[in-house]
Amino acid sequence: MTDVEICVDDVEGALAAGAAGADRVELCAALSEGGVTPSAGTLAALGARAPALPVTVLVRPRGGDFVHSPIELAVVCADVSAARSILPVLGVTVGPLNPGGRVDRKALDAVVAAAGTAPVTFHRAFDTLADQPAALEELVDAGVARVLTSGGAATALAGADRLRALVEQAAGRIEVMAGGGVRADHVADLVAATGVPAVHLRAARTVRSVGHRSATEVVYDSGTRTITDTAQVAAVVAALRERRAG
Repeated sequence: MTDVEICVDDVEGALAAGAAGADRVELCAALSEGGVTPSAGTLAALGARAPALPVTVLVRPRGGDFVHSPIELAVVCADVSAARSILPVLGVTVGPLNPGGRVDRKALDAVVAAAGTAPVTFHRAFDTLADQPAALEELVDAGVARVLTSGGAATALAGADRLRALVEQAAGRIEVMAGGGVRADHVADLVAATGVPAVHLRAARTVRSVGHRSATEVVYDSGTRTITDTAQVAAVVAALRERRAG
């Protein structure tokens, strides 16, 4: 059975993904920046409306690189603890690296400790690393539950061979979740080729903004915004269900 995780950056998107059959959502903010930590209010609003929906919360203090200063690491650990106190069904997603292009083990250990019993996912910062097999062992040793990866390729489908190798290396010690351009038209083939137990996707659709047009030269609204597309979520879920039935 293959889990479907949908990346969202608002409460409406999380609710829509859950209603369309997603097994879990990754809750973020500012996905246009690559994703940062969502607000406490967002977490509380989702928890109040969907208390049983499994959620993993992206904890990233800013856009840009994944190297955290001591102050940023303190913020990350505080945000992890705060998120755990707000949401009843929770995991956290992080990805600390050091300037040399390896997993920042000291930072990761601090985050895992702050997470306590909440499962920790290492995000696609993993895909920037030169030695992914060694990094995978580092994550296993640190107690990370899941790694989100395309195998270092532009898309998960293009990285299928590497994903298969990572799944075999993991041998059940850590979950390898495929992410990067995952779509309904190939997800069943991707799972068959790699053996991944979970897939991750954005499932985005662009719609017109509902805000008024600016009456001055000051413009904040581009005229469009991105929402979670329930049709894409449902199509991926259906493709995987059909594969299991077959």
